[in-house]
Amino acid sequence: MLSRRHFIQIATAMGATLAWGGSARASRTGWRERRNLFPEGVASGDPDPHSVILWTRRPFEDGERHILTVEIAEDEAFHQVVAHAPAPVSAAADWTSRVLVGGLKPARTYWYRFTDSQGNGSRIGRTITAPADDDPRTVNFSLVSCQSVNEGALNGYRRMIFEDERASLEDQLDFVLHLGDFIYEVVQYPEEVKTRYDRTIYEVARIPDGEKVGNFHIPLTVDGYRAIYRGYLRDPDLQDARARWPFVAMWDNHEFSWQGWQSVLKAGALERPGQSVKVAANQAWFEYLPARVAAPSGLLERFDPPAVKDVKVEKFDADGLGIEPNNLIAINSLKAYRSLRYGRHLDLIVTDQHSYRSPDPFSDDSLGKLADWGNYNGMFPDELMQVLDGGRAFNAGNPPAELRFKDAHIANPQKAAPPQTILGAEQKAWFKDRLRRSTATWKIWGNSLGTLDWRADPENLPAGLTKQPWPANMFANLGGGDHGSAWVERGEIYDLVRDAGITGFAIVSGDRHSFWAGYAAKALPPAKFEPVGLSFVGASLASPGAMESYEHRLPKDDPLRPLYLADRPDGAKPEWTFNMLLKHGVRSCLDYARNFDLAKARALSNPSLSPHLEFVDMGAHGYAKVRLAADEIRTEFVCIPRPISRSDRPDGGPLRYRVVHNARMWKAGERPMLTQQVLEGDPGLAI
Repeated sequence: MLSRRHFIQIATAMGATLAWGGSARASRTGWRERRNLFPEGVASGDPDPHSVILWTRRPFEDGERHILTVEIAEDEAFHQVVAHAPAPVSAAADWTSRVLVGGLKPARTYWYRFTDSQGNGSRIGRTITAPADDDPRTVNFSLVSCQSVNEGALNGYRRMIFEDERASLEDQLDFVLHLGDFIYEVVQYPEEVKTRYDRTIYEVARIPDGEKVGNFHIPLTVDGYRAIYRGYLRDPDLQDARARWPFVAMWDNHEFSWQGWQSVLKAGALERPGQSVKVAANQAWFEYLPARVAAPSGLLERFDPPAVKDVKVEKFDADGLGIEPNNLIAINSLKAYRSLRYGRHLDLIVTDQHSYRSPDPFSDDSLGKLADWGNYNGMFPDELMQVLDGGRAFNAGNPPAELRFKDAHIANPQKAAPPQTILGAEQKAWFKDRLRRSTATWKIWGNSLGTLDWRADPENLPAGLTKQPWPANMFANLGGGDHGSAWVERGEIYDLVRDAGITGFAIVSGDRHSFWAGYAAKALPPAKFEPVGLSFVGASLASPGAMESYEHRLPKDDPLRPLYLADRPDGAKPEWTFNMLLKHGVRSCLDYARNFDLAKARALSNPSLSPHLEFVDMGAHGYAKVRLAADEIRTEFVCIPRPISRSDRPDGGPLRYRVVHNARMWKAGERPMLTQQVLEGDPGLAI
């Protein structure tokens, strides 16, 4: 049992306003619900067996600081209040409050609420503590990401709530893992852009002191980011989800900058030093996402941003980290990578994929001289991408001086560069240490970016379909930017898993706006295929994906269209052959687009293309549910129709499909094996 003294030490280290659980008694606050005074609702985050962080926002028109009261109870009527404490709110933190409540019981449901000095109260929230470290019960969590309410709706949360309220206690969710793009910092205004694809542009926020790039308004100050968070939290389904479960959150790219990295601000044609913007983004994330992270202030009450200047980052260390002092201050102003333990069966290790990553190795302008890549719809030789990723370490330290594609050749632009890192040296060392020391049954890596390779086999295109044939015996890559094309770093992690005999290793990711299920393997054929774990990617809750883009932008007469869309002769909606391209290859796509015979098309599958993939749906929306037991991991994809408007149904609307992926625990040296079952609906060409 966590002692009060130990808890005070933890709270002091976090600079937390704290409450300590004790004997139960009835509430004395005179609370009366006034949701309009708490417009963003309530939330909880990062529970452990004895404590959790509680959050709300209560803006005031007068003064700089006020004190609320927070209560936590064992019952929804608050007859059994076990803790209460002052909860400060201040203009310095945009009137947000974070309180660490300790002295709680493991694996227990609690209710909480905030009240101001006049008795005006927030809505009631529900939270759940983690089980004790040796608790053998199963662990259930959901996986979500990419919730652009600027051009979509969060029907997935309504479906999740509806099902959870009706589930048995042992099947109810313990927490929600949010792997980024909680907000999109690129905001469209409805009077400027009425629609995108078939989607209505909805009002989110007006950004003060921002920048405009194309149709997008981009924040440059903390006030701009705060306005966006407030706009997102007006969504009723997001509010209800945050009030029902504790969230464990990690940012992706859009919490700072669309194409940014470290403290470099980048969005389309806009690219500039962004140290002050990175600090502002970190501050707003800290204020609106309750998490066990340390602010520069040393306090949980407010952030106190460090002073930085926007200075160009030109010098890098041996691992690709920009050593410009303001860059280091900015990216270290908030370290969000952390781990959480849930009973005997889960160590959740969550990493930051943007703050420490090295410069993009695939962006050199000279690469365009190798070929007209538009002729291949952006496909790029897989083996050349591996050369670029490896930098000076490729081929055991002997990288080629030139890159060649058919008759063209250029100097290798990455010959002297370090291998690509997405995690950065310091975070990667921490991650590997946590992975090595984990004693839980399942070691789950929460990675906002996917780890599964995107491959295609254009060598099997029939003659004449492209201006020039693709070389034989050369796969193409359609990715870039995530761990699916960070072979050196990914291989280093997977080698550790293999060599240390680590079992129960699985990765859950977001960002790709699609569902993927497969195996964690450092290499694919013709290299040795050696899976050491499992890898899953969750679909976007609302944000548009690849298939939506292809449906609206890929010309009907494009010779490669059948690789992405199969146009039915009856004029029905095109089918998504892109799924088939990634899993089965070119021949399967072309045959299906001609005959619409799924069995025949699958029979033409290229066995060397993607042995790592069991499922891919590039047009999916929804969420995933993960269930961890002593001997099995069960991952369920809950896919909803394209969420272009909010459903008025209590269940959030219909489902497209529900597919379950199961794997039994494997022994060290064995490879994991996934099985699939379609429980509801039709996943189409995703299998």
